[in-house]
Amino acid sequence: MPTSSPLILVINSGSSSLKFAIYPVGERKPLASGLAERLGQPDASIRFDVDGEKTRFPLSVTDHQGAVDALMAFLKEHGWFERVAAVGHRVVNGGERFTESCIVTGDAMIEEIGTCPFAPLHNPAHAIGLRAAVRAFPALKQVAVFDTAFHQTMKPEAYLYALPRKYYRDLGVRRYGAHGTSHQYVSHETVRLLGLDPNDSGVVVCHLGNGSSATAVWNGKCVDTSMGLTPLEGLVMGTRTGDVDYGALAYIAKKTGLDVDGLERMANRESGLLGLSELSNDCRTLTEAAQAGNHQAEETLDVFVFRLCRYIGALTAALPRLDAVAFTGGIGENSAYIRAKTLKRLSALGLDLDEEANAGVFGGRSGIVSRSKKPVAIVVPTDEERVIAEDTARLAGLLPQNA
Repeated sequence: MPTSSPLILVINSGSSSLKFAIYPVGERKPLASGLAERLGQPDASIRFDVDGEKTRFPLSVTDHQGAVDALMAFLKEHGWFERVAAVGHRVVNGGERFTESCIVTGDAMIEEIGTCPFAPLHNPAHAIGLRAAVRAFPALKQVAVFDTAFHQTMKPEAYLYALPRKYYRDLGVRRYGAHGTSHQYVSHETVRLLGLDPNDSGVVVCHLGNGSSATAVWNGKCVDTSMGLTPLEGLVMGTRTGDVDYGALAYIAKKTGLDVDGLERMANRESGLLGLSELSNDCRTLTEAAQAGNHQAEETLDVFVFRLCRYIGALTAALPRLDAVAFTGGIGENSAYIRAKTLKRLSALGLDLDEEANAGVFGGRSGIVSRSKKPVAIVVPTDEERVIAEDTARLAGLLPQNA
């Protein structure tokens, strides 16, 4: 590639982390990527990955601005700083206000993003990352790419709750979904890899990680998804409940005295794999424990898989036809154990596990993991950063509008 080609910096800011990648405009692979972790803690550090070689350094200033400053120094060291032409940011929830990727117009918009009530664990951190990037690159266009945008094609039958309509009309209470950039990329890549017709194809994408969701995609557009108003609804996750009867929460509150904030903290941070296993929110740890005979760990993973299979079945009902089930995310891409347990439960859909193929797909590889030809089960590594880079380049005028 030309050494003078412009670059897109992609930032995914979390509450205590900042993930980044640097893409030449129009290229599929990043020049470099990395992650700043444990921000706000004395042992905060930043890792850079260039051509597969990883280096890690402690951060002298341990907040988000310190991470961005270290990133700027890294860019200058490699001669890339002056080539950065725009910055793209992942934002979990845009509500009904932001229905597609857009250029950030100023601090008022950043404040609106940061105070969105529907992603309380994520959006405030995105605003911190946005402000830090604006200070570092005041002359460049900053682009917000919303996880919820891909799900805006859902019809009211899929996104409305059966609550009094005034809460939707007055407060915007509806299902928004999440992980949209991942579902968008993986569904399109699944169609490409399997040679399906992009204008006549049905795919269920399972993004499985510490946060998990599943989405039904017909002809490249979302028709239904598992997450709801917030990223709490749907599948069992690392520390989140997924679906739970409100009556159960009301009962717990009455018996324990937990207030609304306490219930929200419990449902978001103390439940899921962690709460049910009483051991860990990490699927790898639980898999090892289950295989070593820990009944509670095994039972927890059975709950995770059962809920996933139930959602795959429900999402299939939202499609005219199911051509493929795609696994992605940290668990979906790497856990042959979870994929095997899932596919063995889905024989009613015509899926048939290929145990040998399944065991060989991990660590960034893609591949078919079923014997069945239709529907097919496939593993597709996600690339959310690439989607963000492409949207950023387009909105910044660095690519044709129809690219």
